[in-house]
Parts: sequence; structure tokens; C-alpha cells
Amino acid sequence: MQKKTLTLKESITVGLMLFALFLGAGNIIFPPYLGQLAGENIGIAIFGFLLTGVGLPLLGILAIAKAGGDLQTIAGRVHPYFGLIFTFIVYLAIGPFFGIPRTATVSFEIGVFPFLPESMEKSFWPLLIFSVVFFTITVLFALNPTKLVDRIGKILTPILILIIASLVVKSLITPLGQIGEAVGNYQTEAFFESFLQGYLTMDAIAALVFGIVIIQSVQAKGVTDKKSILKTTVFAGIIAASGLAAVYLSLSYIGVTSVEAVGFHDNGGTIIALASRVLYGEFGGMIVAAAIFFACLTTSIGLVSATAQFLNKIFPKFSYVTYVFLFAGFSTIIANIGLTQLISVSLPVLLMIYPVAIVLVLLSFIDRSFGQQPFVYAMALSVTGIISILDGLKAAGIRFALIDEKLGFLPFYEQGIGWATPAAIAAILGILIYQFKSKKQPH
Repeated sequence: MQKKTLTLKESITVGLMLFALFLGAGNIIFPPYLGQLAGENIGIAIFGFLLTGVGLPLLGILAIAKAGGDLQTIAGRVHPYFGLIFTFIVYLAIGPFFGIPRTATVSFEIGVFPFLPESMEKSFWPLLIFSVVFFTITVLFALNPTKLVDRIGKILTPILILIIASLVVKSLITPLGQIGEAVGNYQTEAFFESFLQGYLTMDAIAALVFGIVIIQSVQAKGVTDKKSILKTTVFAGIIAASGLAAVYLSLSYIGVTSVEAVGFHDNGGTIIALASRVLYGEFGGMIVAAAIFFACLTTSIGLVSATAQFLNKIFPKFSYVTYVFLFAGFSTIIANIGLTQLISVSLPVLLMIYPVAIVLVLLSFIDRSFGQQPFVYAMALSVTGIISILDGLKAAGIRFALIDEKLGFLPFYEQGIGWATPAAIAAILGILIYQFKSKKQPH
């Protein structure tokens, strides 16, 4: 019996679906902001950003495809409790704590704030009213998931890409301005700063959730062979990664040339909103605002639904409907701290989560070399977790001078990547212990 495989057209469709899942608020707002800060160092900065903003999500998708399961499957190799707890933390991070509220704040910053009269720019009422309406619509769709949301995504993603492309083309023909000077840490540490900024897209941890969606989509088309599923998922991952890279390069170019035209701003949502108005006038700003609003709304519906389904599976005492209302209400409250504040609060948390996710994914590719032994995972993840927690606290302004002094010898510790070398050493040591034990055991 011949094994079912997808046609090239079907594989491309799966890849575009994955790209649509990724393309949300974070992908729009961080590249322009990065461009403004990086200035003449944009080349090395965008390289660092692409590593974490594109490379890591691709690895995450491939890790899930290789495992043939979901995030809990991979994390459960350390210990079942770790698998549950870490997956729970990831869902909360990309869900009600950061990911879902950000969809509303980005929509507001791009679609409403630029059109407010000056007298209302500092008022909390516009964001409050907007977020209540935004999450009310989210609840209505999340309670009744239909193909309508899928269709909105399929229509709006190409429209959003066309809008971004039109902005970039116009900015190439009639540049917003000259490339400015690097600002702050981007003057001397552009690579490391942008590497960490890539965390803020949250795509690497989102990939660990989206991976199973892609696998199920491929299986729904009748493909059951593991190699065929892996091949299709790899292809889809490459399409999605290529799309993300193109979006990041385009928007960072707008950012790096925008300072003269729109001035410095502390979030990319405002930069894109103002740049679109400079390039295409008031109407252009409205079109960009509408497209991004619907794209963010689709992402919000998807995240609320996915997070509610996961929590309902783990804690079935409360219904799916209860979780939908709970997460939408909580996200409304969090959204009202504002986009800039939300980003500043999320960075310390992501600095704690991301390194653990990175090490977990990398080990999953080589775990045959140590028989998937939990102690090897535990050794590498323990040192990673300790140092990444310290990095997160440091980003939050909580420093321990004695600990910093003791750990200062670690490569790139001050840059926030001090976990990398200890994690590698611990993993290698664990593999050597496993191989030594294996040789001593009688065959």
C-alpha cells in the first residue's frame, strides 16, 4: 500500500498556515524599534535578532516534529512533573500574562492612539474601553470556534504582507530619512542586545505549542507515515522561517530610516503607525491600523482558545467556557498597563524561560546519544535554570553583587547569555557519564 504524501501545493499551504500562526503583534512591533536603536549597527543587530526570532522557532518546530508529540512530551523526558509545570508556565507566558494582552495593546497603539486628540493621549480611558471591546469580541469567537476565524486569518495574512511590502517599497523609493546613529547598548553590544530582544517575539516558545498543530494538520490530510510528517513539517518550518525573516528585515529597515521623519519612540507600534502615515498619508495609516487590528484579533482568539483548552485538559474541574472568560478578563487588566510597560515586565520573565526552552530543544535533537536519560536533561537544565533566573532578576533591577562577582568569569554573563557555557559543559559531562555507565554494564 502506497504511503500518502502531500503535494507541493498542499505542503506550501501548511507552511503558510504556520507562518500565519506566527505572524502576530510581536513580529510587527519589535523590528522597527530595533532599527531605530541599532542605527548604523543594524547589520549585526538584525543578525542577532534573526537567530532568536527565526532560528529558534524553526528549531522548536523541528524538535516537536521529531518527537512526534507536543511540548509536554519533550519536557516530560526530564520528569513528568517538570513536563507539566514547564508547559503550564509557557502557556501562561504566551497566553494571559504577555501574549494575549499584547495583541490588544499593539492594536491600540497602531489603530487608535495615533488618531486620538492631544487632550486624550494621556488618559487611561481610551485603552480601557478599547481593550474591553477587543476582548469581548475575542470571547464571542473563542466560545464558538468556527471556520470564520480561519478564513479571516487566511485573508488577512496575505493582506498584511502586501501592506508591509507596500510600506517597504515606498520607503525605498522615497526614504523616510538617513540611517541614524546607534543608541545605548547598541553602540557596543548590538549583537547581544538584539539576540535578547528576539526573545520578546515569544516565537521560540510559541513554536513548541504550534508544532503539534502542524502535525495534526498534516495527519488530517491523511498522512500517517512518521518520515513523511517530519519531511512536511520541516518544509513548512522553512517557509514560515523565510516569511518571518523577510518581515523582520523589511520592518527593521523602516525603523532604521524613520528617526528623522517620526522621531524616537519607545515601542515599535507607534513607529509603524507614524511611518505609515508619513508614507501614505492619513488613509495609509487607517489601512495599516485595520489590517493589524484583525491580525491581532485572530491571534488573540487563537491564543485564548489554545490556552483555555490546555488548562481545561490539566484542570478539568473548570469548563472551557470558564477559562475563556477568565483569560479574557485577566488579559484586559494586564493590557491596561500599556504596551511599553508590558514589554519591560515581560523581558525578565522571558529571560528566565527562553534559555530553558533553548537547551531543552537542542538536547532533544541529540538525546539518542544518551538514551533519553532524564539525568542528562536535568544536569544541563539545572545550571541553565539557575543562571537564567539570575539574568531575569538582573533585568528586573534585582542584582546580587556577590553572585555577580562569582559568576562574572562566565563568557557573556553580563550580556545575559552566561547560561550557554555551563549548559554545554553540563550536557557533555552528562553524556560522558551515560556512555561510561553503558560500557560498564554487561551486554
